[in-house]
Amino acid sequence: MLEMTRLGAEWQPLLIGELLQIRPLEEGDFDALYAVASDPLLWEQHPARDRWQEPVFRELFAESIASGGAMIVIERATGQVIGSSRYFNHEPARRCIEVGWSFLARAYWGGTYNREMKRLMLGYAYQHVDVVELLIGEDNLRSRKAAEKIGAKFLGPRTNHYGRISLVYALTKEEFEKSFA
Repeated sequence: MLEMTRLGAEWQPLLIGELLQIRPLEEGDFDALYAVASDPLLWEQHPARDRWQEPVFRELFAESIASGGAMIVIERATGQVIGSSRYFNHEPARRCIEVGWSFLARAYWGGTYNREMKRLMLGYAYQHVDVVELLIGEDNLRSRKAAEKIGAKFLGPRTNHYGRISLVYALTKEEFEKSFA
């Protein structure tokens, strides 16, 4: 399991938008979230392409719970779990945090649901930090395009917490406000 510093309770807020409710991930959420994550196509561009397999996802889920920043994404109209995301690696001195480990069921890709998820999570983050970083796998073109679509700027490669190379995108509070105005 990834060694990490657990985030404080402030990084697991309840966020409610027009389409989504985003709340802290709980142990009892495994089955509903795995029902989403068990789709192999969700992970085809991800560095960990085997996350659709239950034992592999179970490790990610345990790590997510341990992080203190994991969130579950629920469609408000149906109450259905449709994905997850996470706050991670808060650096108070830099006024920076990572947002990532995000996935949504394919029916919710490429549009208003992902945009609202990012608006809610980033909007909350900017109450505490000035910069949000997104670490994205080199081959994950969908996530790279989504990051660019919301105004994130490519900073370059960096070795992530798993020892893999990730591409770092950053979004300042000002860029966020322009993109989501």
